[in-house]
Amino acid sequence: MSIPVVDLAEFLSGDPERKNAFVQQLGNAYEEVGFVAVKNHGVPDELIANLYEYVQQFFSLPLEKKLNYEIPGLAGQRGYTSFGREHAKGSEAPDLKEFFQYGQNVEDNDPIKSEYPDNVQVNEVAHFNETLYQAYKHFQKSGTSMLQAIAIYLGEDEHFFDTHVHNGNSILRCIHYPPITQEPKSAIRAEQHEDINLITLLVGASADGLQILTKQNEWVGVTSLPEQIVVNVGDMLQRLTNNKLRSTTHRVVNPAREHWHTSRFSMPFFLHPRSNMSLACLESCIDEAHPKAYEDATAGEYLDERLREIGLKK
Repeated sequence: MSIPVVDLAEFLSGDPERKNAFVQQLGNAYEEVGFVAVKNHGVPDELIANLYEYVQQFFSLPLEKKLNYEIPGLAGQRGYTSFGREHAKGSEAPDLKEFFQYGQNVEDNDPIKSEYPDNVQVNEVAHFNETLYQAYKHFQKSGTSMLQAIAIYLGEDEHFFDTHVHNGNSILRCIHYPPITQEPKSAIRAEQHEDINLITLLVGASADGLQILTKQNEWVGVTSLPEQIVVNVGDMLQRLTNNKLRSTTHRVVNPAREHWHTSRFSMPFFLHPRSNMSLACLESCIDEAHPKAYEDATAGEYLDERLREIGLKK
């Protein structure tokens, strides 16, 4: 399935007509599909290539070295999470992956710094820490621009999300799906799920496997070109918009048998707001035909609930 393609340069062009056209194109795509591919997204190709190189080096380390970076009590929110620890909401089967998470660096005097654990610094791979830092900054900037367009589409002020995502609880997750070495119990590497956050930015994965569930209830493979990133709606945005923008169900399936010997790498950036952001449904998204569907909650409360559901938090 070719998902809708939008050009972020149009939104940033300074031309009101081009900007508005982007907003409408993006909003329509999110209402109809829930995923878009974004070109001219602002994350340099060289940085993405470096990110993949260093992440692959990290996951190639012996397990005992990687386990030095798995920190109890962080609920997988920083550092390494070993194979099979996470499962989809409502599923008992563990996902066939290991991952490393990198979070917010608060560099002003914002008191929210006390809410965030420090990032886990890896010693064995040169440039690993700096590359994650740079990638995080670029994804954050691009994601903020996407949220500005979404705010306009929803009839809110363009900068509605800005203060909520400044020093927000966003996560860059580096995922490794190892080679399949025996007949798997399931055809699924990562069970069907919806993302927790506002929006997710995903640079092209190293192998096929991502599928989304269409409104016709059919699973279709998602591919994007190397110079594009895929951006989808998460559950927090779905709650905030009272289901106007739907969080898209997706999964990762196993490759064909002839590719079992290969690894798959994926680098989603989960754009989260600050924990105190209210996810109460926007008044503009509530009417007689669309009554309020969710109880009020803050982003922090909702995240805590979901981390328990997927097994990362006790």
